[in-house]
Amino acid sequence: MDAAEALFPRKPGSVDRLAALAREDMAKVDVIIRARMQSPVSVIPSLADHIIEAGGKRLRPLLAVVAWRVAGARGDGGLKLAAAVEFIHTATLLHDDVVDSSRLRRGKLAAHLIWGAPSSVLVGDFLFARAFELMVETGSLRAMEILSRASRVIAEGEVLQLTRAHDLKLTQDTYLEIISAKTAELFAAAAEAGAVTAGASAAHCAALRAYGLNLGLAFQLADDALDYGGVTETLGKDAGDDFREGKATLPLLLAMARTGPREVEFWERAIGRKEQTELDFRKARDLIIAVGALDATLTLADEYADNAKAALSVFPMSDWRAGLESLADFAVSRRA
Repeated sequence: MDAAEALFPRKPGSVDRLAALAREDMAKVDVIIRARMQSPVSVIPSLADHIIEAGGKRLRPLLAVVAWRVAGARGDGGLKLAAAVEFIHTATLLHDDVVDSSRLRRGKLAAHLIWGAPSSVLVGDFLFARAFELMVETGSLRAMEILSRASRVIAEGEVLQLTRAHDLKLTQDTYLEIISAKTAELFAAAAEAGAVTAGASAAHCAALRAYGLNLGLAFQLADDALDYGGVTETLGKDAGDDFREGKATLPLLLAMARTGPREVEFWERAIGRKEQTELDFRKARDLIIAVGALDATLTLADEYADNAKAALSVFPMSDWRAGLESLADFAVSRRA
């Protein structure tokens, strides 16, 4: 076990308990997803199936279903909403992989390397359209407003990240703004819209939105750390992808702030100019661990996970609430 591996797992969290509670609901969501990704244009279902069935944990639709349940589920609107959330998420993954030139997604070859970038982008657009059709069918204008806003915020976050790529002067506050938009917003929207669809009170909807936002931040920060502390086989992507793409994630930002003048040229060459050698990732990883940047990132992730659990205090204790608390622990304890 090396220094990075020693930092994982952080907490004994598991998504299995929550998945078991929602098994019947999620099976119905899967039926909706498979039905709505069909099209007479054969490349659409083929490409969509490649990424949707690649083994992701479907945390965002799961969160929508559980929020719907914990807030007093009504009808089947929460199931269609969860499918819409998964389509939004999958669409953003297809677009991201093209933008980032990613090689792997969920352990499989990225779709754009099989079908080409144009097809990946257009199938992503198709899935966005399907998501909006499902939102309309929930019959909740408020839920549609929440997920529509989330789609806009995610796009803004992605563009902000793109404009600040390779920026060695990126502040922690700006980075948190980026991940709040591009990652945490969909967690927040899934939870809030699930509650709205159940007819929950404004206070309960706000609490679940706060839970989702903090959960999303914890999840992304743990993911940032895993890029330097995980391994390709469990990540579902190549370890070190963020570094090789020149992304200034929090572990990197903290390390650059904590290392001395001797490392300035290294960071400017490897991240600022993206002139990298095969040994650079290992050097960056060693520096990040040595100055405590990886541990600091995970500590911040823990804080957001604790905030997520605290937001649930407005709900009485139940299996569903306990499952949501376990999900927050899972977000920061996972190895992938």
